[in-house]
Amino acid sequence: MIAETVCAAVSAAGLGIAVVTAWRKRYLAAARIAAYALVPLGLVMTGAVEWAAETAFSPTAWAGFVVLGGAWVLFTTTRAVERRRGGGTRRERRAARAETRGEAVAPTASAPSLGQGARPAAKPASAPRAGSSDDFSDIEAILKKHGI
Repeated sequence: MIAETVCAAVSAAGLGIAVVTAWRKRYLAAARIAAYALVPLGLVMTGAVEWAAETAFSPTAWAGFVVLGGAWVLFTTTRAVERRRGGGTRRERRAARAETRGEAVAPTASAPSLGQGARPAAKPASAPRAGSSDDFSDIEAILKKHGI
């Protein structure tokens, strides 16, 4: 009962501030203030305030929160233990992940093949030869294509 009265008073005060703001020709700010002021009134009308007041003073509700907290602790503990144990060795976990992604890895594959995948070996860049006409042949072809 008291919470409903307080929410109604807060809404009335907020709407009064919105009227004063609108009188100063700040209509956008006034609309925003009015929206915030109507939230407590809406919560009272939907019964959310009454539900929250009943929950705050209910031993059953607090016991439920304790049970939920215990469930959360159990869940996070089991996840941590599962991650520490893992699915065997690192190689086995990596092979299982690769299998689910569709990248088959041979069971007796060497360590480098389990890495980041097969990448083509980088070719060393050859030094340009001085006076060679092959160096600019691509550029010449592009210029000729554009009529330059």
